[in-house]
Amino acid sequence: MEAILLVWGVRDEVLKELPVEGHWLYGEYDFIAKVEFGSGMEMEEFEKTLRHVIDGGRFKLMPVKVSGVKGENGENETSILESIEVGAVP
Repeated sequence: MEAILLVWGVRDEVLKELPVEGHWLYGEYDFIAKVEFGSGMEMEEFEKTLRHVIDGGRFKLMPVKVSGVKGENGENETSILESIEVGAVP
């Protein structure tokens, strides 16, 4: 299971404490990372850790669903869909 983590409105000191590697941004969001989980339970534990590190729930953890199908010509087609579920909202 993969997810995209977005963080906003936090100081640099908080970003340094995040338990994941990603990219610092300048604009509406302060940080973005691709995170991989072995299960939904693992993702829930990660969200609990984020809530502890990021006071105020200033993050979104958006699961990404990837699907593949055979096209009309027998070619593989891949679609990436963002799940509707969001870990936290402002």
